[in-house]
Amino acid sequence: MEQATSSIIGRPRTTARLRGYGLCLVLLVAGCGPVRGAGNSDDTLTIGAYSVVRDAFREKILPGFAAHWKQKTGRLVRFEESYNASGAQSRAIVSGFDADVAVLSLDGDVNRLVKEGLVDKDWKSGPGRGLITRSIVVIGVRPGNPAKISDWDDLARPGVGVLYPDPKTSGGAKWNINAIYGAGLLHDPKTPDPAAARDLLSRVQANVLNMDSSGRQSMATFERGTGDAIVTYENELLLQDKRKGVAAPYVIPAATLQIEGPAAIVETSVKKHGNRAVAVAFLDYLRTEEAQRILTDYGFRPLDSKLDPPGRRPLPPRLFTMKELGGWTKINKEVYDQGGVWDSLFTRSKGRTQ
Repeated sequence: MEQATSSIIGRPRTTARLRGYGLCLVLLVAGCGPVRGAGNSDDTLTIGAYSVVRDAFREKILPGFAAHWKQKTGRLVRFEESYNASGAQSRAIVSGFDADVAVLSLDGDVNRLVKEGLVDKDWKSGPGRGLITRSIVVIGVRPGNPAKISDWDDLARPGVGVLYPDPKTSGGAKWNINAIYGAGLLHDPKTPDPAAARDLLSRVQANVLNMDSSGRQSMATFERGTGDAIVTYENELLLQDKRKGVAAPYVIPAATLQIEGPAAIVETSVKKHGNRAVAVAFLDYLRTEEAQRILTDYGFRPLDSKLDPPGRRPLPPRLFTMKELGGWTKINKEVYDQGGVWDSLFTRSKGRTQ
C-alpha cells in the first residue's frame, strides 16, 4: 500500500479514519484568501481508489471538484485519499476502511462490496452504467522496439521477457490477462476457441519475469530496465509521456480488450458520515465534460468518444469487451478460480514468475 503522507492547508485535523490505510489528507480550497480551519463550512470526503488514477485525481480532479463544490454550495471540501491495487483496496474497505467513494479497476472489486452490504446492488443502473473511465490493454516496448513486438504472439517468442502484475492483488492484471486470453478465444468471433485461448495465455505466461502487486509497481519495474515488454493500460504509458516529455512506445494489438473503470458510493460510510450529498456530487462530477477531459489528458479514453483529443491513436480492428467474453463471473471462474486456466498455469510455473 502507498505510504501515508499528510498535507493539510489550514488547521491540522486528526481522524480515526486515517489509521492503518495509507491515507493522505488534503484540504482543497477554490479561490484566494485566508484558509479557514475545520468547522461547519467544511465537508469531508474519503476516497478509496486504485493506484492508476492517483496522479489525475491529486493534480486536477480533486482541485476541480473543490472549485465546483465551492461555487455550488459555498463550502470547502476536505479529501482523505488512499491509493492501492484495486483488489487490495476493495478488501481494505471490507475490512473497515470507511471510504465514502470507491474508485476501482473492475466490477468484481465493486461487487465484493455489494456482497458485504456496503454498496447498493443497483450501483450500475445510474449514469454511465457505473463507469467513469475507459482505456485499452496495450503492449509497452523498449525505444525502437528492438524485440520487434507487434502482437500477442510475439510475447511468447523464446527469449522475450514480459511483465504484468499479479491478478491476486491487481485489477489491472486481470484486464491484461483477459486481453491475452480473449484474443485467443475470439480469434474467430463466430467460434470461440477455449483451447486456443489457453495455449496463447500459457505461452505468454511462460515468459513472464515478474508479477508486482499493482499496475503502477509493474510499470516502475519496467522503467528500471526489467523485461522487453509490459502488458498494461494505454493510459499508464501515455502518463509517462506527460511526465517525462518523452514518448513511451507501445503497440496496440490487432485484437485487444476495452478497459472499463467503475466507481460507486459506499452507502454504509456516507450514512455514517452524513455526507451523501457531496459523495453523489463527486461521482456526478467525474462524468462531466470537465472531468472527462482531465482524465483524457492523463491518458484515459473518455466515456464519450467525441471528447477524444486530436491525434489520439485509433482503436484496433478488433476491440472486444468483457461482455463478449461472457462477463466477469464466467471469466473469474474459468480463468482465476482454483483450477482455472491462469490459476493452473501459475501454479505450475510459479517458481519462474515469483
